[in-house]
Amino acid sequence: MNEQEFFENVRSEFPALKQKVHGKDLVYLDSAATTLKPQSVIERITNFYMYETSNVHRGAHYLGDVATQLFESARVRFAQFINAGQTEEIIFVRGTTEGVNLIASTWGLTNLIEGDEILITEMEHHANIVPWQMLAERVGAKVIAAQVSESGELDLEDFKRKLTPKVKVVAVTGCSNTLGSINDIKLLSRLAHEVGALIVVDGAQLVSFRPVDVQELDCDFFVFSAHKIFGPFGFGVVYGKRDILEKMPPYQGGGSMIAKVAIEKTTFNDVPYRFEAGTPHIEGAVGLHAAIDFIEKVGMDRIRAHEVDLLEYATTQLQAIPEVVIYGSTKNKGPIISFNLRGAHHSDVGQILDQEGVAVRAGHHCTQPLMARLGIPGTVRASFSVYNNRKDIDQLVQAVVKARELLL
Repeated sequence: MNEQEFFENVRSEFPALKQKVHGKDLVYLDSAATTLKPQSVIERITNFYMYETSNVHRGAHYLGDVATQLFESARVRFAQFINAGQTEEIIFVRGTTEGVNLIASTWGLTNLIEGDEILITEMEHHANIVPWQMLAERVGAKVIAAQVSESGELDLEDFKRKLTPKVKVVAVTGCSNTLGSINDIKLLSRLAHEVGALIVVDGAQLVSFRPVDVQELDCDFFVFSAHKIFGPFGFGVVYGKRDILEKMPPYQGGGSMIAKVAIEKTTFNDVPYRFEAGTPHIEGAVGLHAAIDFIEKVGMDRIRAHEVDLLEYATTQLQAIPEVVIYGSTKNKGPIISFNLRGAHHSDVGQILDQEGVAVRAGHHCTQPLMARLGIPGTVRASFSVYNNRKDIDQLVQAVVKARELLL
């Protein structure tokens, strides 16, 4: 079986692609926002609701034991997926956004004081900007940003200039959700640690196409969402180094995060449970476990090679249209292309593409500081995954040509 046949078989596992949109075959090019779900993940979550539904921990019955085993075996699986040193370093949250908020609200409030600095980059998603701004306002710290070059790469010299001993935390994306630019996290971790700063990595885009080894990267925190890697909505993972987590106060209060509750005082549970108050998103853990099984069945290296091929093909085809402007020209990119049709509004282009059955994202992509750096209000963003093929790219290009004819 050649690669084209292999990925056509993979494509067949996604039931969403069997439908038509506006009378045309659906071409889904919005995977940077969320991935479609394979049949194996859908069936696994359905099976949980049909036969395994129960709350976890402390159940005195069979289903409670089953659900707890599934829940905690998922934690082990996720630790293996990113090569965490210990299972206890894995915390379950609602997604990347809550993960960053947890870190800012616990480690940040405990450790930052007036005059400290938080170093981010101009390419960050709002989820890795706003929580740090809120923290800075509360403690009197300052958020500063390293610049992005014209090609869409992090300006490493500017990063180094701004990385002074005043910086206590570096918050950086592993891969830009707008430009696809991939940052050298191992290098940034080393530089951060040299000045005594911790580093928090938004890994939401990175984990979908590249193996992650948090021990090799030496990051202090790494956060990602299930729905970006074929899993369910509303579930995510925070990795944190055990010695740092042990010193952090709880994020929320309630059941599960306690050791003993009395009217006078409460003592808290061990890591990671002290950060997981209330009934958890059990089916989220089960679904992400199935999604990671799917990824490893396909093969991360195979996924990366396939998406690079699509990215290169799409870039070449779009560049052949004179009015198309592509943002981000780095060679080392994730499977994302942001572009505009010169003289047309990105929202208008997106609507015409939708009428042609092509699903893309149009707007600022929750990266308004980056848009300000580029001098534009927004872009059209096409992003690719395992279920796309070159025919999808051809349909995208034909739709862009039609948009040019209608708008220019």
